[in-house]
Amino acid sequence: MKIVAIILLAFGLIGITMGTISFTTKEKVLDIGPLDVTREKTHYSNIPLIASITALVVGGVLLATSAKRS
Repeated sequence: MKIVAIILLAFGLIGITMGTISFTTKEKVLDIGPLDVTREKTHYSNIPLIASITALVVGGVLLATSAKRS
């Protein structure tokens, strides 16, 4: 349980500090015989603030309850 709590806390902190995640995909534009033309496209995805806060709270609660059990 402590490992899950620490992972949730880390994801929550990353979500609050970064706010967005970007990733790149390759897209095939042209395919004629041996000729392949591709382009890279960057996508951006916003991380909802409420999801980050929820991950922090749940991670904190899990960490606190797992510490009481030990």
